[in-house]
Amino acid sequence: MNDFFRKTSEEVLNDLEVTQKGLTAEEVERRREQYGFNELAEEKRKTAFQVFLEQFKDFLVIILIAAALISAFLGELESTIVIVVVVILNAVLGTVQHRKAEQSLNSLKALSSPTAKVLRDAQKVEIPSREIVVGDILYLDAGDFVSADGRILENHSLQVNESSLTGESLSVLKETGKIDQEDVPIGDKKNMVFSGSFVTYGRGVVVVTSTGMNTEIGKIANLLESAKDKKTPLQNSLDQFGKKLAIAIIALAIIIFALDLFRGNDLVDSFMFAVALAVAAIPEALSSIVTIVLAFGTQKMAKQNAIVRKLHAVESLGSISVICSDKTGTLTQNKMTVQKVYVDNRVVEHDKLDLKNPVEERLLLMSLLCNDSVTIEQKEIGDPTEVALVNFGEGYQYDELKIRKEYPRIGELPFDSDRKLMSTVNKYEGKSYMVTKGALDVLLSRIVKIETSEGVYDFTDKHRKEIEEINRSFSNDGLRVLGFAYKEVKDGDISFDDENGLTFAGLISMMDPPREESYDAVAACIEAGIKPVMITGDHKITAAAIARQIGILMDESEAVEGSEVEKWSDEKLKEKVAGISVYARVSPEHKIRIVKAWQEKGNVVAMTGDGVNDGPALKQADIGVAMGITGTEVAKEASSMVLTDDNFSTIVKAISNGRSIYANIQNSIRFLLAGNTGGVLAVLYASLLALPVPFAAVHLLFINLLTDSLPAIAIGLEPHQKNIMKEKPRDIHVPLLNKSFARRVLVEGLLIAAATLTAFHIGLAKGSHMLAMTMAFSTLCLARLFHGFNARSRQSLFKIGLFTNKYLWLAVIVGVVLLHLVLLLPPLMGVFEVAPLTPGQFGTIYALALSPLVLIQLYKVLFIK
Repeated sequence: MNDFFRKTSEEVLNDLEVTQKGLTAEEVERRREQYGFNELAEEKRKTAFQVFLEQFKDFLVIILIAAALISAFLGELESTIVIVVVVILNAVLGTVQHRKAEQSLNSLKALSSPTAKVLRDAQKVEIPSREIVVGDILYLDAGDFVSADGRILENHSLQVNESSLTGESLSVLKETGKIDQEDVPIGDKKNMVFSGSFVTYGRGVVVVTSTGMNTEIGKIANLLESAKDKKTPLQNSLDQFGKKLAIAIIALAIIIFALDLFRGNDLVDSFMFAVALAVAAIPEALSSIVTIVLAFGTQKMAKQNAIVRKLHAVESLGSISVICSDKTGTLTQNKMTVQKVYVDNRVVEHDKLDLKNPVEERLLLMSLLCNDSVTIEQKEIGDPTEVALVNFGEGYQYDELKIRKEYPRIGELPFDSDRKLMSTVNKYEGKSYMVTKGALDVLLSRIVKIETSEGVYDFTDKHRKEIEEINRSFSNDGLRVLGFAYKEVKDGDISFDDENGLTFAGLISMMDPPREESYDAVAACIEAGIKPVMITGDHKITAAAIARQIGILMDESEAVEGSEVEKWSDEKLKEKVAGISVYARVSPEHKIRIVKAWQEKGNVVAMTGDGVNDGPALKQADIGVAMGITGTEVAKEASSMVLTDDNFSTIVKAISNGRSIYANIQNSIRFLLAGNTGGVLAVLYASLLALPVPFAAVHLLFINLLTDSLPAIAIGLEPHQKNIMKEKPRDIHVPLLNKSFARRVLVEGLLIAAATLTAFHIGLAKGSHMLAMTMAFSTLCLARLFHGFNARSRQSLFKIGLFTNKYLWLAVIVGVVLLHLVLLLPPLMGVFEVAPLTPGQFGTIYALALSPLVLIQLYKVLFIK
């Protein structure tokens, strides 16, 4: 029984055989062998054979198997063999497609796995959460997901949301002391943290007591059900469409079966033909092709630093009309560097401090002490602003770890977005000093003294005006400004009320310059009809300076502060939102209101975020985009997509890919439906005019196998089209299968049917029904394969390039070779009921099969820009 909560932290460390230096590499390996990886056991994956067997559950496959059994019973062995081969090949193809999609999705899961900060060999390192072992010393900060169960060793105002375990939405304020009671519910184990919860405030250090399935969340088996994949809206839409289409086709097949019997045709042949028509006409591959294209598309996006966590996001990407983006680290380099310093009544460049001046040296020390970031072996861990201060100190050979050891921290008030302040208490020259850093507008109201090299003086209006003027000057240059102040305190136990009566020490300004690629990405957004909007907690002047540089802000009137938004009603914000490009000094509530205002105007909104407080806005947005590097686990969990490089330009690439993926899926579906329509129209024409059937049942089965899945998947993998970002966002309310789409399918199907029936009539004119069927079968096969080139794009092949889709060429070549084996090898000719063809008849077939391709391409060249 796990009773770590009843023991002191020292007893827990002893029980787990852990020192204050953490575990050694050898001990980690030993414990991993003992406890395994820190992960929940997933549902047992289906074997390839199980997936293969599942392919036979499909309604149409069951019909085919029934048809094969009837054929065998009636002595039609050739038909039986062909049906069995087609069914098995379809099952093999379906299995391969399933495993491919599964591999792609699994690799995405690996890419998006969370990380944790632990102490190993006396060094603070960041590792994948699955590598945590029992006994690891785990560091937790606001925004982190708790990756394992653990006993708290150090507690600095730590608050944890445990709603996934307890159902209690309020965060739990944690403690370090032992609990004497025996039967204590999880919610009352305040000296423990549990896997699956997340830190909402403060920070702490814990020793891991349970991992994987031994954690509290590992014991809750029903939580695993939430990990099951759900179909996307597009897949559900296609499933419904497929069912309706199947009913219509089966009804048509029954009518044609009845007509054949009425005309005195053989019962078995009529039945087989009706079954084959239904199977060939229904595009049963629709949903699986969508899954495969989405899987490959998201894999490509992952390689371009955009991990899609929810497949529906891919469908929505092409409809995004507004991107609400944070500034720091997304539009900028996320590499804050100190630029100018105001100290001792003067402005100096970052590399011109006079450390012989105690006032200037003290400001540098404060920047390292009121700071949680570290740099270990050139790896920067922590907030970019604090890392900049660490690098600032390193420029003067001041090592942050040595400084913090020399002036130990004995108390702290962590930063939060409401106070906009952080305070620490450190021992300095035998006394306890509280160092406070934060936003200058908040800090100034708390200052009563100012320090210079001439002494400490009362803080006057003159001082205030001078500092505000310096701050404005820095901000106009696009610099971010942090104010520093301090005061002596009696001990390390401080509260928020102590952040008053401070002595001003100085200002440190820094810049996070725009990423080079941000300029082009913003321009691409505007060209694509997407409005980029900057939403930041920074000062309005600073935000506007960066926004102007990269092209987001064209007029100063387009920039507002959160305090103005606060005064507006939701209706007024909705009226104004289209004319605002920059929001500064905003709160999390403002972000949600801004997103809602855009959505109420009919826009599809993407929202970036990285903090705990961004979670609600990320969920409210149509596509929440979390930062992979600086983002908290809370933000990632709330998002639809994670950027592994925290780069705005990656969002634009993802939108471009999303548009391409959706267009490719649409083109694949159109290809399938147009080909099937051509075959159905040919059969319907022959039935209505009482002509002989244009195909044998085995022909239709072969066509279904040869011209459906492989070319459709190849079209789904069509390379990215250059002009796709010059189009306006797709209206998300317009269904994929709309009137325009249906019209194109019908026209293309008519052209394929016309070519097929022309070949059929030429064969009949020669007086042979078998020859007519052979020519119709060959023409339909080739016409559908060649039509794949039409389905690649709305543009002509001259614009997109004839050879740019190697997958389609491969699918077409495979199809053509297989067809010619059937047409030329005597054993197969008998099985597939084809007549021998002369070179002239081969030429006629190719000419007719190419005619839809030529006509459609000619139309595109003449009428589509």
